[in-house]
Amino acid sequence: MTDDFVPEGETNEGADVSGSADDAPDLAAAVAELTGDLQRVQAEYVNYKRRVDRDRDVARQRGIESVIADLLPVLDGIDGAKAHDELTGGLKLIADEFAKVTAKYGLEAYGQVGDEFDPQIHEALMHVEVPGYSVTTCTQVFQTGYRLGGRVIRPARVAVTDPTEEPVGAAPGADDFVPDDPGSLTD
Repeated sequence: MTDDFVPEGETNEGADVSGSADDAPDLAAAVAELTGDLQRVQAEYVNYKRRVDRDRDVARQRGIESVIADLLPVLDGIDGAKAHDELTGGLKLIADEFAKVTAKYGLEAYGQVGDEFDPQIHEALMHVEVPGYSVTTCTQVFQTGYRLGGRVIRPARVAVTDPTEEPVGAAPGADDFVPDDPGSLTD
C-alpha cells in the first residue's frame, strides 16, 4: 500500500495513479460527451428564454388589446361628439389626451369615404348604387375601424358600391351610341 493521503471514508484501492496512455481516449470521449451535454443544455436554456420573452410580449399585447377593445365605445362617443361639434372646452382637452394615450399604444383609426373596399379590414353592411367608381369603394362609413400594431381590433363598418363602366360626368359620344333595337342598323 502507498503512503498517499486518502480523505476520510474513502480508500485508494483499485485507483490507478499511473495515468496510462490508454485512459486518454476515454477521458477525451468523456470530456466531449460532457461538453456536448453542456452545449445542449445551454441551447435549451436560450430557446426557453426566447420562448418566455415571446410569450410575455404576446400576453402584454393581448392585455393591451383587451383594454383598448373595452374602450372602443368611448372612442365612438368621442367621435360622435366631434361630428356634432359638441366637444368643447375641458371635454376637448380630455378627448385629445385620450387620443394621445391610445396612439401611444399603437391604436390607429381607419375607414374613410372613398377608401377602396378590402374585406379583410372592412365589414360591408349594405350595398348602394352610385355611378362613377372604378373599383369597389366605401361610400359611407357607419363605424370607424381600429388597428392595434397592424392587427385589426374592429373592422370598419361601411356601405360599398361596385365599379360602374361609365365615370360620372362622361357625356355619351358618337362611339357610345347603342340603338334600342340592335337589328335595326343596316350596313
